[in-house]
Amino acid sequence: MSDLIDVPAYLRRLGLARLAGRAPSVAALHELHRAHAERVPYECLEIWLGRPTSVDPAESAQRIVRGRGGYCYHLNGAFSALLHALGYRVTRHVGGVQSGTDQPAGASANHLVLTVADLPSPAVPGGRWLVDLGMGDGLHEPLPLSEGHHHQGPFRYGLRPSVAEPGGWRFEHDPRGSFLGMDFRPEAAGMSAFAARHAHLSTSPESGFVQVATVQRRDASGTDILRGLVLTRVGDKDTRTVLDDRSDYFAALADVFGLTLDDVTPPERDALWGRLGAAHERWLSRQGA
Repeated sequence: MSDLIDVPAYLRRLGLARLAGRAPSVAALHELHRAHAERVPYECLEIWLGRPTSVDPAESAQRIVRGRGGYCYHLNGAFSALLHALGYRVTRHVGGVQSGTDQPAGASANHLVLTVADLPSPAVPGGRWLVDLGMGDGLHEPLPLSEGHHHQGPFRYGLRPSVAEPGGWRFEHDPRGSFLGMDFRPEAAGMSAFAARHAHLSTSPESGFVQVATVQRRDASGTDILRGLVLTRVGDKDTRTVLDDRSDYFAALADVFGLTLDDVTPPERDALWGRLGAAHERWLSRQGA
């Protein structure tokens, strides 16, 4: 892994400049993961802005430093490069998210997963951790890579050996989550393993990212989700708000998700709002039907 990134700028983006030069530790890994989940949103707005992206971790890291986010290939790709630069033994794996029971389990390469090894603690003597910032409303902190159930805030997760991917693992999401579960393979993978799937997810009319402009952010007590113009909060108390006013939408991006979109020009904002409005009208028509 030789991705070249601006480590000091990345750490400043996370509010953790003090971790520069610090030896890897369980506590620091948890700090890094929490800060990333809270400050760098899961989002696919580049697709809706008509801006092609790659799975190159250095490119993703540059976009994150500029104040944006991304989805799993971008977030986990960039984070793996940061961890590697900080001295962590991090491995990328081919994974697959299962949205519902109508989809087969298995690592379809629609997801990039990370694990960190050689980082033992009294509670995790084996020193292996599941690290994943690319599941949207998924993890807030790393999970010990061992079979069992784990609570993070209001959500309950499960980990067990994967049936679909021998030697790999299966993550079971909370029933209130946006997907059913995720499997990943045991062997290491290069970023080229995700290029074809990324091209499909970012361009195909069948892709959920192309169909719905999604932004998500995880914190200690729940998750904020913006799908189209509908903002929901899932946590101790669930709320739902329709942002059908332009100023409310862009204010929510900034205030809830930290997306001020400083890199987006006024004409691009106009075009984005037009696409969002048209998609919302189509959604309302389907709801009515």
